[in-house]
Amino acid sequence: MTAKTKVIIILSHERQYLENIRDHVEAELIDQTILEGITKMQEKKNILTYEGLRKYEDELHELKVVRRQEVAQKIKEAREQGDLSENAEYDAAKDEQRDIEARIEELEKILKNAEVVVEDEVDLKKINIGCSVKILDLEFSEELTYKIVGSTEANSLKGKISNESPVGKALIGHKVGDTVEVETQAGVFTYKVLGITRSN
Repeated sequence: MTAKTKVIIILSHERQYLENIRDHVEAELIDQTILEGITKMQEKKNILTYEGLRKYEDELHELKVVRRQEVAQKIKEAREQGDLSENAEYDAAKDEQRDIEARIEELEKILKNAEVVVEDEVDLKKINIGCSVKILDLEFSEELTYKIVGSTEANSLKGKISNESPVGKALIGHKVGDTVEVETQAGVFTYKVLGITRSN
């Protein structure tokens, strides 16, 4: 296994982890009979950095102030064309409207239950949410840098890994100089913590 292949495997596990969360949430929302489970998910705290908080607030503002008006105008123009039964523009606009409203609802739930990590106050003596960590792959002598975030912000392609994912969970709480073993489906990966810095 090459170092590049190993990194791809790690990122693949991160993406799979996020997809599993999304599939789980969708399944819970579809099955309306599991109301208690849905309530628990909605009440779960969404750990966000200030960067993530601003990102979601900006997106919500854009959807409410701009996109809603844009799609409403599209629907109005489509209605003015007459018969709606065979009006592709109208159907497309209504689909877009549903997507916008669904995303607004999702963002409002995220922000309602948000717990913001103050990155300037993160303890740099150990790895935690809100910090960037540099690690050394002991098998390939390759340095990697990750930002530890909550599951809502995780994006493996941008080097943001969740504190609940295999790699993130294994790193949390460790200090510079520690050796960390990460168990994955592809085997056990071993890393050495080289540095912990603020991510902002």
